[in-house]
Amino acid sequence: MSTNASTAGFTITRALDARSELVWRAWTQREELAGWLPSTPLQTISFDVREGGRYRYTMINTETGEEFPTGGVFLEVAPLERLVFTWGSPDDPTEDSPVVTLTLAEDDGRTEMTFHLRGFAGRPGDGYVYDGWSEALDDLAALVRTSEVTPAVEPDANTR
Repeated sequence: MSTNASTAGFTITRALDARSELVWRAWTQREELAGWLPSTPLQTISFDVREGGRYRYTMINTETGEEFPTGGVFLEVAPLERLVFTWGSPDDPTEDSPVVTLTLAEDDGRTEMTFHLRGFAGRPGDGYVYDGWSEALDDLAALVRTSEVTPAVEPDANTR
């Protein structure tokens, strides 16, 4: 899958209408991942979010039923700020795998999410890796936007 692990890559940035906690959960909780990873049933997702922990999930082509097992190893886990992991087939050697670096920066309740994939030369309009990740990140943005919890409203002193 890797085309040139040292130089090839791309970056996608999204400004999300959500706090970094929600975005972090979307990346690290099985139930949340099933809500935005394309065609990925919850029962195919396993995540051990810690440095050295492994993850795996299976995307399924809804038209053909073809399965695409995906997985890797978490290389760095800095909650609410940074997540670095290999990305490819679940049993690919770490040193030969593309690497995703996800950074989150919250400002006034909004989160800038930067997704960088090193080791694969995707580009807008490729109909493949770049476009697939871009669409998935759009789905993630929609998920966290609708996951906002409205704070409880305190009763007005005049209505008691």
